[in-house]
Amino acid sequence: MKRILAMLAVAGLVAGCGGGSGGGSGGGSGNRLSIATGGTTGVYYVYGGGLAKQLSANIENTQATASVTSASIENIKLLASGKADIGFSQADTAADAVNGVGSFTAKQPIKALARIYDNYAHVVVAPGVQAEKVADLKGKTVSLGPPNSGTQVVARRMLEAAGLNPDSDISKQQLSINESVQAVKDGTVDAFFWVGGLPTAGVVDLATSKPDMKILDTSDVLVEMQREYGEQYVGLDIDMDTYKLGGKVQTVGIANVLLVPDTMDEQLAYDITRTLFEKKQELIAVHPEAEKLDPALAQQVKPVSLHAGAARYFQEKG
Repeated sequence: MKRILAMLAVAGLVAGCGGGSGGGSGGGSGNRLSIATGGTTGVYYVYGGGLAKQLSANIENTQATASVTSASIENIKLLASGKADIGFSQADTAADAVNGVGSFTAKQPIKALARIYDNYAHVVVAPGVQAEKVADLKGKTVSLGPPNSGTQVVARRMLEAAGLNPDSDISKQQLSINESVQAVKDGTVDAFFWVGGLPTAGVVDLATSKPDMKILDTSDVLVEMQREYGEQYVGLDIDMDTYKLGGKVQTVGIANVLLVPDTMDEQLAYDITRTLFEKKQELIAVHPEAEKLDPALAQQVKPVSLHAGAARYFQEKG
């Protein structure tokens, strides 16, 4: 828990409190870069804060800040509107964005810098609630994640794969990870969905205060999700030692990508990508998911296209 709090402290030192920048020109008087992340107890925020610190320190005339957001969908909309320069997103949401489907009414003008790590679907059930699989959530009060989040996209798809209607078969809440954790503590929700890296500080907090909580095995919905949406969804195991609970839980996994507007200057995109990989050890010190940074895996961002600056970096590295 101390390590997680330290991670949040590092992120907080470099985090701004809102979107909007419009830097990203690659020249002139310098770059003011806004990084769209997620909730304060999620991995995006911690990782984004660490990245902001490294970009500010290692790209000349650059000041980067991390902003709290609802995550994937909102982040992409901020990029498209020029209110953010870098954004974290789940790969499924990014795929919807470039195809102009799902939460997006038109194709979004984004490119990818890198695939960075995988998210794990957490279906967290409050102590005393009888549920062993996703279908057992029928009739219960469940948070699907905040509006405009990648968590909500995956939560709805998981419920549908289990044969449930997300709008009528549960009492739906739309809470952030912070609010969901507090709601379980207060006894106002039976369960919540969270899609994020390991460990997620909010889930660490809940597991510490409510060690009789549980995370559901969701492997039974994976095949249907793959049939409907493709191989972007994979099976992953959550090592529950991460949350000091013991054992393993099989769940649905989805890759994360780092996105930028397609108009970003090529040299700036190159410099951001270079810093991301050259400062890997510094980022690992902020959050262990940075250990997953790998130049070969990083290029697997389809159907999103790599930005030319990122592609040049990977070509130079062979």
